[in-house]
Formats: sequence, structure tokens, C-alpha cells
Amino acid sequence: MTHFFISSGVIILLLMFVVLYRVVKGPTPLDRILGVNVIGTKTMVLIVLIGTLYERVEMFVDIALTYALLNFIASLAAARFFQRHKKIHLEEEERGEGAAC
Repeated sequence: MTHFFISSGVIILLLMFVVLYRVVKGPTPLDRILGVNVIGTKTMVLIVLIGTLYERVEMFVDIALTYALLNFIASLAAARFFQRHKKIHLEEEERGEGAAC
């Protein structure tokens, strides 16, 4: 059973590198936020898998839940930042200040 958990962890880690491409090359900031959120979710699964390997799932589940909460709050904060940033940019264009860019 240990080999199953290790191979599952390696597969998840490889999938994280695929999503990392979207974070780096994402066409929009929202794609990048979504990619970081997916990586955070996969990291949470990896933490639980590590807890299973060490036979201390109860401790690692607490760590994974804390990490998931921080990941969720960071995603909301980044989305809120870009929402406000877009409004500021649109207001500058309406006033004609963004024409020089």
C-alpha cells in the first residue's frame, strides 16, 4: 500500500508542474490566480498523503486544513485586489489619463 501512496504523490507532483506552466504563462491574472489555487489544493492532498505514509493522518489533516484555509483567503484577497485594480484602470481610461500608456 505504501507504493500506491508514493506513486500517487509523484503523479500529483507531476500534475502540479503542468499547472505551474499556466501560472507562469497565464494570459490573464485570473488564470494565474486559479493556477495557484489548484497548486494549493494539490499540495493539501500531498500533505494528507504524507500523513498517511507516516501513520499520523490526524496531525497532517489539521495542517492540510490550515493550509487550505490560507490558500482560500489568499485567493480571495488576490481576486479582490485585481477587481479593484481593474476598476481603477477603467476610471483612469475614462478620464483620459491612461492614453499615454
